[in-house]
Amino acid sequence: MNNRTNLRKMTELAIFISIVLVMKITGLSSIPVGPLVMTLTMIPIAIGAMLLGPVEGAVLGFIYGLTSLYDAVTGRSAMTHFFFQVSPVNTVILCVIIRTLVGFLTGIIFKAVKKIDKKKFICYYVGGLAAPMINTILFMGYIVVVFYRTEFVQNLADKVGAANPLMFVVLVVGIQGMLEWLGGVIIGGSVAKAVAHGLKRD
Repeated sequence: MNNRTNLRKMTELAIFISIVLVMKITGLSSIPVGPLVMTLTMIPIAIGAMLLGPVEGAVLGFIYGLTSLYDAVTGRSAMTHFFFQVSPVNTVILCVIIRTLVGFLTGIIFKAVKKIDKKKFICYYVGGLAAPMINTILFMGYIVVVFYRTEFVQNLADKVGAANPLMFVVLVVGIQGMLEWLGGVIIGGSVAKAVAHGLKRD
């Protein structure tokens, strides 16, 4: 029985990994918004973390992080490419480690909320919100802590009129961040809830 369960989980994880990679290859993973991108990949990561668990969520985050690192190394992302030239190690942490944490923490938060959610309803929308929100907080927080004094970030801060790091995050993330969070709640939460119900896992 355990072997069958493990095989099922591995198969489902492979499907989610494929979704993440296909979204990246086809350009559906993100929408450019100024210097940043609206990251739609957080939606399948959130769904995977909720349906499969924190470890599998971490794997999905790691896979997405590798694609982000590829963009940084090759110059597909101007901002992270600059960061990579400044500090390869910190860019790996920014692109890969943080995204791995996003998937893992989303799964942890979902499990914790599900335990106290008697109707098993709100937990899916909390999980759908968790991935994009944690991604924004950790990603932008790390940029502020490590890269804020770099020429690229200072020029960007001047461009948006940010007088301090907090205003920089608010002004740069702005509506794009809100749309990511909203998409996570509506799409991620609804799809995860529907699939869980269909598979009788709620």
